[in-house]
Amino acid sequence: MCSDDAVPVRLLLVERRERTITEESEWIKRIIAGDKQVFRLLMDKYSSYLYHAVYSVLRSAKDAEDVTQEALLKIYASLPQYQYQGLKTWMTRIAVNKAIDHKRAMERKREQLTADIEDMLPEDSTHTVEEEVLENQRRQQIKQYLDDIPANYREVVVAYYIEDKSYQEIAAEQGVTLKTVESKLYRAKQWIRKHWKEEEWR
Repeated sequence: MCSDDAVPVRLLLVERRERTITEESEWIKRIIAGDKQVFRLLMDKYSSYLYHAVYSVLRSAKDAEDVTQEALLKIYASLPQYQYQGLKTWMTRIAVNKAIDHKRAMERKREQLTADIEDMLPEDSTHTVEEEVLENQRRQQIKQYLDDIPANYREVVVAYYIEDKSYQEIAAEQGVTLKTVESKLYRAKQWIRKHWKEEEWR
């Protein structure tokens, strides 16, 4: 049985929760009406929590910061569709989904990079255990050999394939045109074809 003292405490918690829901509902109405200052107040309250939720998926502080900002923009744009059924849970779902999408995109880019590089290497048609071991070692070397690519090419390769940045983002960060970004990626592949000789992989 609950003590008499526990009842007022429980009632106080319920009252506090209802007050919070009412306050947040008013905030949302004002945000939808165009009050950006109220949105900043809402984000001040939850941004740290959302960041940690995103970080738990990505395990990268930089990626978590970027994705949290994307999630906040998504939350702001989606508020008119909010159904007032648990704001914190709703925002967390948006943030975590953004993190999962980002993680999957990065994995696809890494796979694409590995596939592109492997396409440049001579094919090996043997299937013995020894050859499979050598093949696995060669795959590891692929990552190590990225360090040998000239810095001006490697920077673009890593930004596009590993950091999942668009041509536009890379161009803006490096102060170059989109055509220059495309050219650098193409030249990086040409450099690899020229310098990674067949005998290095046998």
